[in-house]
Amino acid sequence: MRFYFNPLDKACKSRTGAFPRGSLVTFRLYWDEKNAMPRQLDARFVYWQDGKERIPLSMHRTENGFAVTLRFHQTGLYFYYFRIGDEYFGCGSLRDGTFMPQANLTSWQITVYDEQYHTPDWMKGGVMYQIFPDRFCKSGDLPIGKGKILRSDWGGLPSFRPNEYGKVLNNDFFGGNLNGITEKLDYLASLGVTVLYCNPIFEAYSNHRYDTGDYMKIDPLLGTEQDLDRLVSEAKKRGIRIVLDAVLNHTGSDSRYFNKYGHYDSLGAYQSQDSPYSDWYHFRTFPDSYDSWWGIDTLPAVNEQSPSYQEFVFGENGVLRHWLAHGIGGYRLDVADELPDFFLEKLRATVKNGDSEAVIIGEVWEDASNKIAYSQRRKYLQGKELDSVMNYPLKDAIIGFVQSGKTAQLRETLYMLIDNYPKDTLDCLMNILGTHDTPRILTVFGGKNCSSKDEMAITSMTQSEREAAKQKVKMAAVLQFTLPGIPCIYYGDENAMEGYLDPFCRRCFDWLHTDEDLLGFYRQLGALRQNFHAAFRDGEYDEVFADSGCFVYKRGSADQTVYIWVNNSSNEYSIYVRGTFYEHLSGKIFSDRLECPSHSYGIFTKTK
Repeated sequence: MRFYFNPLDKACKSRTGAFPRGSLVTFRLYWDEKNAMPRQLDARFVYWQDGKERIPLSMHRTENGFAVTLRFHQTGLYFYYFRIGDEYFGCGSLRDGTFMPQANLTSWQITVYDEQYHTPDWMKGGVMYQIFPDRFCKSGDLPIGKGKILRSDWGGLPSFRPNEYGKVLNNDFFGGNLNGITEKLDYLASLGVTVLYCNPIFEAYSNHRYDTGDYMKIDPLLGTEQDLDRLVSEAKKRGIRIVLDAVLNHTGSDSRYFNKYGHYDSLGAYQSQDSPYSDWYHFRTFPDSYDSWWGIDTLPAVNEQSPSYQEFVFGENGVLRHWLAHGIGGYRLDVADELPDFFLEKLRATVKNGDSEAVIIGEVWEDASNKIAYSQRRKYLQGKELDSVMNYPLKDAIIGFVQSGKTAQLRETLYMLIDNYPKDTLDCLMNILGTHDTPRILTVFGGKNCSSKDEMAITSMTQSEREAAKQKVKMAAVLQFTLPGIPCIYYGDENAMEGYLDPFCRRCFDWLHTDEDLLGFYRQLGALRQNFHAAFRDGEYDEVFADSGCFVYKRGSADQTVYIWVNNSSNEYSIYVRGTFYEHLSGKIFSDRLECPSHSYGIFTKTK
């Protein structure tokens, strides 16, 4: 007996993907055999809201299968499968339905989100660029605090060895600053950049600044509020919005709020239980035993339940509103998993009240629609919390495809995203290939395996290895720039920078030596997103052809359709598509067929 069901096919599920609360949805099972379906056969649609009892609904017979219609009145996650006769029909590979034993039954997911949910239109169809502020560009010398080391060797190897107490201090600075970023805005505009995401810029002891010292103060080594205003203003002239990193789960131990070392003129929580910040933290034994992020004592964890901390973050004069008033485009939330749902809901309400079009991006490394963190199912994408997340699943799938030539993981990941995520989220997903937390993409594709940071520090690629890795980066970038979401370039990846894990992936941008070949390629991709903005902004994704190593798909809107092929195999493919096509990366013209040579890629549009 054969049945067909795929939730991405509107013939099977009348509303594909996630949908808003109140939606009326029909599910259809199709009989996929020539012989008539047995009369005695019955089918049930078994569904349940996350954490609740399963509800079996009888499906009515149709001319060629079974169907059931129901309305979803509550936001949340739902799961479902089918029972056909005495057999179980669940979710197989690529979302296709397949019969399977009850013990191994896998269900489909439905994400029902708030009907008022909307993500910023300005972000969709653009290009994002991530900057580690200390290492991008330096313009002049600014004051440096005590205990910090200002390096004079721009581009030198960052310090990475622990001190005599076994701690890496991250206290060496190269002096990159806000004015340096402002000076390079024309460079960013040439890449098609529309969103600039900066790692933390607030005062902190370390060079990464995830140990916030003062949320209301720009780190003096980076500049002033006036320098930020100038950056925001000049970026706006070029159609670029600034997104800041918000680190709200923990502060620095060396901070105005904790003040472990007495460097601030405030009574910190470490210094006294009478501190106004005392209830921001949880002390097991005062003062030296306290909760911290992943046990790192320089990052004391914040108690998000604290009314005074909430007022500090969400209040009329709080952190979020303060920086929104400077014209920034929104926030990326560090370690969003560590922020409870109630806190994220208050955060969204505060941000959207300050600027309804500000974006909220969460650092989530897994499927954000159904993530379980600390034994709690998270509600990131149900309409009350995040607009977007860092798309680590797609990153891993793209890298896997480029390294192995196998399409399975890539297709599975895309179908998961399309099926589980709201379309408004899908269109502004932060599509990454690398970040400050991962090895550089060039090193991923061409670097040697290193067993220690000492080995990482001295290992680099040969010229031939770099050229081979660059070709893989180009293939990955084609996927990154054309699949649903917004591509995010990690600073220097477009310039063929190498680097293993932190801190080697955080080296200074080499402005004296630019890789014009790779840089030109990224500029091409950025220009194509601008030229075919409608297709990439919110155009539908459709798979055209998939084989081992070859993947062809299209992005389309009412006005534009763009075809993309990536062939990471030794085979050549010829795909029939009616019409005459122009391939934008090579300038070639094809008629009625898309020619896909081995180990190649292309972006086509139909000529008039």
